[in-house]
Amino acid sequence: MAHEKYQACVQACNDCADACDHCATACLQEQDVQMMARCIALDMDCAAICRLAAGYMSRDSQFAAQLCRQCADVCQACGDECAKHQHDHCQACAQACRRCAEECRRMAAA
Repeated sequence: MAHEKYQACVQACNDCADACDHCATACLQEQDVQMMARCIALDMDCAAICRLAAGYMSRDSQFAAQLCRQCADVCQACGDECAKHQHDHCQACAQACRRCAEECRRMAAA
């Protein structure tokens, strides 16, 4: 069943989306919000594509692997940006993004 076949990747995508939502919300509370603008924008993009990818995998869509390759790229960009900021929420998001990128690449290569 699709939800079992892709379980690790679906979980990584959902965890990443949650971390990105938290990061974006926390970034909006930082003193220099303008400095966090790219981080916030990437958080929103990343959360959206992670949720989309999880849905595609859950449905065993023929386009799941293709979307997961794109998701990995977005996660990598978001993780790289978050890693530049020393806030705990950014560092946690960077880790979740990197895990998700790794899982998405693994899924897409299978």
